[in-house]
Amino acid sequence: VITEMVVPAGRRLRPVDLAGLLAAGLTQVDVKTMPKVVIYPTGAEIVQPGQPLSPGSIIEFNSRMLGGRLRELGCTWETGPTLSDNSEEIAGTLQRAAEKADIVLIIAGASAGSRDFTSTALQQVGELVVHGVAIRPGKPIVLGRVNQTPIVGVPGYAVSAALCLDLFIAPLIGHMLGTIEAKRETRKALLSRKVFSPAGMDEFLRVRLGLVDDKLVAAPLGRGAGLIMSLVKADGLAHVPAFSEGVHAGGEIEVQLLRPWGEIAGALLMIGSHDPSLDLLDHHLRRRDPNLSLSSIHVGSLSGLRILKEGYSHLAGSHLLQEDGEYNIGYVRQLFGGEEMAAVCLAHREQGFMVAPGNPKNIHSWQDLTRSEVRFINRQRGAGTRVLTDHELQKQGINTQRIVGYEREVYTHLAVAAAVKSGEADVGVGVLAAAKALGLDFFPLAKERYDIILRRRQMEAAGVQSLLSVLASEEFKQELLSLGG
Repeated sequence: VITEMVVPAGRRLRPVDLAGLLAAGLTQVDVKTMPKVVIYPTGAEIVQPGQPLSPGSIIEFNSRMLGGRLRELGCTWETGPTLSDNSEEIAGTLQRAAEKADIVLIIAGASAGSRDFTSTALQQVGELVVHGVAIRPGKPIVLGRVNQTPIVGVPGYAVSAALCLDLFIAPLIGHMLGTIEAKRETRKALLSRKVFSPAGMDEFLRVRLGLVDDKLVAAPLGRGAGLIMSLVKADGLAHVPAFSEGVHAGGEIEVQLLRPWGEIAGALLMIGSHDPSLDLLDHHLRRRDPNLSLSSIHVGSLSGLRILKEGYSHLAGSHLLQEDGEYNIGYVRQLFGGEEMAAVCLAHREQGFMVAPGNPKNIHSWQDLTRSEVRFINRQRGAGTRVLTDHELQKQGINTQRIVGYEREVYTHLAVAAAVKSGEADVGVGVLAAAKALGLDFFPLAKERYDIILRRRQMEAAGVQSLLSVLASEEFKQELLSLGG
C-alpha cells in the first residue's frame, strides 16, 4: 500500500524490517550513523592479554568488556593506547580524541584523591560537569566534555565500570540514536539474607536468582567493586534505594535480569559451604539438561542451613563437625526439628594446611600458627572449615589472640589458597583441591564429609532428580576424583 509506513523512525532495523523494506521496493533508507566510541585504559601496571605478567601488573580486560556492551547498544568502538598516569598526557589525548570520536572513555584515573588524573586533565582542556555520584559501586565516575564531545572517566574496578556504562552511557547513546533506551527486564524478588547499605547511596547488588516454592529469591554475591567473577556469575542486579540503609532477609527488592528468564527459572539455588566441585557439578547438570543449572553462593555451612530453614534456597552445602566427630546431622536436627530432611553426600574430602611450595615457614602443626613470623588466613564464622579450625585450636588449648591473621576472614577455599599464593598469608586451612588448583603444598589434618542438605519433599522434583543422576554417574565421579582430595 503506497501510503502505509513500513518502518517508523527511531527503530533499530531487524531482519523482518529489512525484508519489509525490500518487499516494498526500497533498496536504500536513511539511517543514523552508529556513534563511535574510543576507549583509553590508563596506568603503568596495565598489561595487554597474552603478555607476560610481573608482580603488581593487571591484565587489561575492561576495554573489551565495555566495548562488547557498546556494540550491543549500537556503537562502533576502538581501544586507544594505554596512557600513563599523567594529567598532561591525558589532556592532550582528550583534545585529539574529541575531534574524531562521538564519546571518549578514560578507564581509571577517576577516583577522588591524589591519583586523580582524568578530572584534572578534563579541567585543562574542557569542562568538568560531575565528579562523583551517590551510587555504589561506581561512585568516582567523571562526566564532562571537550567542545561538544562527551568525556566519561570510568572507574577502573570492573563492576563499577560495567554499572556506570549502563547507568550513564547507555542513555546517552539512546539519545544520540533517537531510540528508546533498551532496558532490561525487571522482577521483584525476596532477599535471602539481610543486607546493610550506606545511607544516602543507591547500591546495586550482584545476585543469583532461583525460584523456590514459586517465589523468586535473590541471593547476594560478593560486593567488591573489582570482583569481576561476581558479575560473571550474577543473574541480576538488585537495587537498594538510597536512605533505605539496607534490606532485611525476606524483604522485597527490584532486580534487573542479566540472563534470560528461562535460565533463571531452571536454576537450583544452593547456599552454604564452598567446594571446588560445585562448578563441576553445575557443568554436568547443564550438559544433562540445558534447562537446568546449579547456582551456588558461598556463605558458610551454618548460614546456609539457616537460609534453607527460612525457605530461601533449594539446597544447602554443609560440612559441620559435631562434638561426637560426626558431620551435619546433629546441626540439621537442631535447626529443623521434626521436619523431614535429607542429606546427600557429595564427597569425603581432606582438609589441611595450604602453604607456599617448599613450605618456607616450616609449618606442620597447629602450634606453628602461634609463631610471630607466621601469618594466617582464616575462614568466616559459620563456615565448616572455621568450625574445624576452632575445634582443633580449642582442643589443643591455643589462644587465638596469639595467631597473627586469625581475625582476617575470607569466604572460600580458593580465596584462602589465593591469599597464600600471592604471599599475603603464609598458611590457611582448606581442601586439597584448592591447594592443587593453585600449585600450593598441602599437609592433611582431617577427613570430612560434605553433604548437600535439602527437604525430603524436594527429592522428587525433576531438577533434584537430575542432580542425583549426575552425582551417581561414573563420568562425574572420575572428574571429581581428578580434582584431588
